[in-house]
Amino acid sequence: MTTHPPQTPAPVSSASVMPALEALGHAYGRIALDERFLLNHGGRISEVQPTHYSVRGLSGSARLGDMVSCKGKPGMGAGEIVRIMEDSVLVAPFDQGGKIGLGEAVFNRGPVSLAPGPQWRGRVVDALGRPADGKPAPMPGPLATTAPSTTPPAMQRQRVSAPFMTGVRVIDIFTPLCHGQRLGVFAGSGVGKSTLLSMLANARAFDTVVIALVGERGREVREFLEDTIGPEGMAKSVAVVATSDESAMMRRRAPDTAMRIAEYFRDRGDKVLLILDSITRLAHALREVAIGAGEPPVARGYPASVFTELPRLLERAGPGEEGRGSITAILSVLVDGDDHNDPVADAVRGILDGHVVLDRSIAEQGRYPPVNPLASISRLAERAWSPDQKRLVLRLRAMLSRFEDTRDIRLLGAYQAGVDPDLDQAVRQVPLIYDALKQSPGDPPSSDPFADLAMKLRAGEPAS
Repeated sequence: MTTHPPQTPAPVSSASVMPALEALGHAYGRIALDERFLLNHGGRISEVQPTHYSVRGLSGSARLGDMVSCKGKPGMGAGEIVRIMEDSVLVAPFDQGGKIGLGEAVFNRGPVSLAPGPQWRGRVVDALGRPADGKPAPMPGPLATTAPSTTPPAMQRQRVSAPFMTGVRVIDIFTPLCHGQRLGVFAGSGVGKSTLLSMLANARAFDTVVIALVGERGREVREFLEDTIGPEGMAKSVAVVATSDESAMMRRRAPDTAMRIAEYFRDRGDKVLLILDSITRLAHALREVAIGAGEPPVARGYPASVFTELPRLLERAGPGEEGRGSITAILSVLVDGDDHNDPVADAVRGILDGHVVLDRSIAEQGRYPPVNPLASISRLAERAWSPDQKRLVLRLRAMLSRFEDTRDIRLLGAYQAGVDPDLDQAVRQVPLIYDALKQSPGDPPSSDPFADLAMKLRAGEPAS
């Protein structure tokens, strides 16, 4: 057996070793840095539910409203932190069909950032400000906001005093509006809320229109924007869309995104019209997210946070500070089962500066828009009417009330002309008034509704 003497390894120079050690050190340094970043700003998914998922390791740096996303999967698992616990956070995902699993790394990206700009007019975006019209992303504005603008202080806001014409006769006569007012359109399903909103959106008194379609049927979005609003209206409008099949978090975020866009244009000095359809579907999204986060329901299934979020959002609309513009908000409120005492409808009615009630029985008679003038109120009407117009409207309301109160008597044949002069006048003129108030989206807007009403009454009165 032959043995070989041990060989002495060749000496290695420090010059040849140092690059390798430095490279190895840098690699370990990067690994350590990644691990530190993961510990400080990231975590791993520990539980997955249909509407939420839990992440361990984020509690120390997380804040309510922060956005998270999965590592190496852009957009996958992205969501918003809705609850923070000692050892984990609860995330409501933006994409309810996200394919995420246990153990995947999740990073905190901070608050959702939005940078609206003048180039956003004419565009359709989703609840995160991403393009939804198939065009490139809109050019960002000069300032990116990571939090909603604060509501202007009460004593620094402008006073509401400037009325405007909507072009809808029944609105301009019975519930006139002012710049900076907040109006609710209350109705059951299928009565005509969206049609009336589209007629109001075409008012020529505004520099910018922001439209938020929350929980809308996807089939109707293009019809509403392209046909009802039209190219001319869309040229000065920004639409924020979250359809009914999207996650509750996207439906919840859409009104906030629309409000941020409206606040940007308001701060530039624009007179902004904000159309929100509908506030009830926003309340449904708030309820779904809140119940998933563990909040108990307190009123017909709605958690208490719903009734905190609604005034917080709606108070951001209205007149801006001195020297700036205003946000006139018109919101549709879907009353479930035509019950106007629904908790959401009742809460919103107390926040707004007026409400327009659409009546199903009026729609069934073929009178559109089916506004009930006796149940509709504008709290700022006194600032829009002249003294003569106010007296006329009060007289019209009294006449309409007398006509409706005696409907059953007249149907039974108990009415006799000549017994009550006021009732005789109501029977003679109220049908003419109702006919004068009819208006469809294709009709031209009315520039002088009182003159149109007077012309209709004169034409219908018998010659003396």
